This record gives sequence, C-alpha cells and structure tokens, in this order.
Amino acid sequence: MRIGVPKEIKNNEYRVALTPGGARVLSKAGHTVYIQKDAGIGSSFEDQEYIDAGATILDSAAEVFSSSEMIVKVKEPLKEEIQLLKENHILFTYLHLAASRELTDDLLNKGLVGIAYETIQLPNGSLPLLTPMSEIAGRMAVQVGAQYLEKSNGGRGILLGGIPGVPPADVVIIGGGVTGIQAAKIALGMGANVTILDTNLDRLRYLEDVLSGRLVTLSSNYETLERAVAYADLLIGAVLIPGAKAPTLVTKEMVSKMKKGSVVVDISVDQGGCVETIHPTTHSDPIYSVDGVIHYGVANIPGAVPRSSTVGLTNATLPYLLQVANHGYKAAMLANKDLAKGLNVEAGKIIHPAVEAWYNS
Repeated sequence: MRIGVPKEIKNNEYRVALTPGGARVLSKAGHTVYIQKDAGIGSSFEDQEYIDAGATILDSAAEVFSSSEMIVKVKEPLKEEIQLLKENHILFTYLHLAASRELTDDLLNKGLVGIAYETIQLPNGSLPLLTPMSEIAGRMAVQVGAQYLEKSNGGRGILLGGIPGVPPADVVIIGGGVTGIQAAKIALGMGANVTILDTNLDRLRYLEDVLSGRLVTLSSNYETLERAVAYADLLIGAVLIPGAKAPTLVTKEMVSKMKKGSVVVDISVDQGGCVETIHPTTHSDPIYSVDGVIHYGVANIPGAVPRSSTVGLTNATLPYLLQVANHGYKAAMLANKDLAKGLNVEAGKIIHPAVEAWYNS
C-alpha cells in the first residue's frame, strides 16, 4: 500500500504521524511510505532519517495526498487538507468528529474512509491509540495549571505544593480515567490537595488503592461537583465518551463562583469540552478569562512535547497501521473487531454509533 504522511499544519502542531522507525517497519513489510519534506522537523526527526528508513520524501502536501492510498496524520484535516482528500483515500488520524459538524459533513461529502484513532477500543473499554496522548495531556495539564496560577501569568499567586506552614493548592479533576489518573499522579507528586470526581464507584475505589497522598474521591453529581468547583484553585476536565461529544458538567454559574485567578484546564475541549465556558484555543494564544477565571482550552496539548508525543503515538498506531496496510481496511476490520470500532465514516455514511447519535441529535 502507498502510505502518505503530510506535515501537520494546525497551529503550533509539531508532532508527525510516524517516526523513522515506524517508516522502516512499513517499508520492510513491502509498503511505500511518502513523507512530506520537513514533516518530522518539529519532532526533531530529519528527512535523512526517513530516507535511511526506506521512505521517499516529497516536496509538498499535494504530492503526498495525490501519491497515497492511505493518509496518516496526527490531527483532523483542516480546510487546505480537505481539498486534497479524495474518495479513494483512507484517512487514519484523530478525527473527533463529535466536536465539528462541518468536518463531519466535509468527510461525508468526500465519500472517503475515515478511521479515528480515538474510537479504536479494546474489549475492556480502553482506547489504545488515545491512551498515550491522554497520558501526556493529563500530566501536562497540571504543569500548565501550575504555570497559570502564578501571579505574573494572571493567576492567584499560589504554589501548587505549598510549603511548610502554607497550604497547598486544591486541584479538582473531573473524570478518573487515563487522563484523570495521570493528572492526579503529577498533582499529588507536586504536593497538591487532589479531588477526583467520577460516576463509577469501582473506579474511585481503584484510584484510592493506587494513589496516595492528599487525595479525596467523590461520586460525581450536581451537588458534589458544584462544591468541588467552588473550592478549586485548578480545575481539570478529563471527561471522555468514545466518539461522542463530552457532556457539559460544569455550568457558567459554577464557574462564576470560582475564586478569581483560579485556572480551568479542560482536556476534553477537543470533544466539545465538559466546562460550559470553554472553547478551543491554540498554543500561541492559549488562555482567556471568564469571570476572572483563567481558561486554558488548547485542543492539542501533547503538541507542546512533540518528540515524546510522536514516539508514543507511533508505538500505539503502528500495529493497526500495519494491519490496514497489509490486508486492506475491510479485511483488517473483519479480523480485528477493536480496529473496526475506529471506522467513523465510509462512502458518505456515518458508521460509528456514537458519532451518528450526536450527528442526528
């Protein structure tokens, strides 16, 4: 199969969809790999490394798209890339369709095959291609929150871990999944008071067993959420429903009752966000204020650490990428039901049930 990797063009997106090591594996399996010139530079991978791995460097995105059967990306295609997509393309990337009806319509109109990293799901409910980026985003959310709590950045002037005689910050995390637990680990490691809210009591029991430190677990409902949001110095949204829009859990009214200079980091913003006042921002312009509360809505948080992110992403995607390339997407999905859950659109139709339910709602 001819596999194309274009350079990412989203604002401050420095990741690339494939490492040279991944290109080598695909090349040795008999596939042709096209890499756009300088696609890996942001992740510190030189073109020569891809050439040495057996890939071919093409000068432009247009050449990559026109030469390839499968387009492998990191982020959803932007307008310039939509124009280059064709009906016979397989698009393999993070799609997050429930966050954008416009993108969904564009892909339906193209009639292509869209496979989303974020909805490939194992029998235990885990999301193997989303997990590494969720781990990074969860860990970085605390770093980012600590930065914007500093007075010079508009925050309350609070040190996350406090010092002897001075209390630490209160970090409230909504969602106890992969992202939430990674955020909790970092926040606890920095000495903060941490509260995690989730609707799954078994998950809360697990979190209490594996995490130690200043940790409180709460069953999430309107009352517990309202109280926790009010005392949060740093509020982290880490809610995910595979393929679907994130539910709005934190209302404008709740945000208005937060302390001035507190910080909201909503990691679920790429799925619409779980905080009513959040909207997507970029690494170059990451924050804005609502009722004196700093909001950080960057939708590609892992893009800030592209080298780590690219390696982690390729580690996760490569086995599935090989299956599609070796057997074609239809045969690969018949053989691997986990992979089949990644199929979001095909031949002008929405295939994934959660995306279809959102689209028709």
